[in-house]
Amino acid sequence: MTNLLEVENVYAGYVQDLNILQGINFRIAPGELVAVIGPNGAGKSTLAKAIFGILNPNKGKIGFKGENITGLRSDQIVCRGMCYVPQIANVFPSLSVEENLEMGAYISKGALRSQKDTIFTMFPRLAQRRKQRAGTLSGGERQMLAMGRALMLDPDLLILDEPSAALSPILVNSVFEQIKAINQTGKAIVLVEQNAKKALMMADRGYVLENGRDRFEGPGIELLNDPKVGELYLGAAYHAKDR
Repeated sequence: MTNLLEVENVYAGYVQDLNILQGINFRIAPGELVAVIGPNGAGKSTLAKAIFGILNPNKGKIGFKGENITGLRSDQIVCRGMCYVPQIANVFPSLSVEENLEMGAYISKGALRSQKDTIFTMFPRLAQRRKQRAGTLSGGERQMLAMGRALMLDPDLLILDEPSAALSPILVNSVFEQIKAINQTGKAIVLVEQNAKKALMMADRGYVLENGRDRFEGPGIELLNDPKVGELYLGAAYHAKDR
């Protein structure tokens, strides 16, 4: 199967000549759900930003749908069928839920009603709050709105950066259920996540980053049960307790 996205030997960072990513290689096929895990500072969010054009790689290549998108702006990448949901500041708090969704389709030339109806069907809680200001939503509802807004353009690839951050366990489960449901519609998803166990349990494949490099790669369940991954990234007690 031809890959939807390919990251080849990418070096990138926020300061010139100081690369956080140190030759990352990454791929995702159409419809795949791929988790990216690793300790703080490993380069997970930096990888997401480099893929989406928020950061320009200093070296390497990023290909999407067979096209070299290295160095393109984020708005150009969105037009090619990729959307990104950041960890924070991912909704317009002063706008209503419905207005947020409409903002997500700002480049669309088609009618918005049918796509909004699709999102409201996928996220019934948002439908109940369609006229409510986004700033009054719970953390979990905001994440659902952020994902819904990204889906308004019907992207082929959705990048989620730490969607469970700062959520309660109940809301984490709800958000992960929604992510799985989105993936089951055929959307490819890059899931950057600190909750490594949950991410790997639901992922088709996973990457474990360390010091800006892709240290391990493989099926999610295999990584979850790999003793080296468990000791280094899931906690030494994880395998003793949960296996």
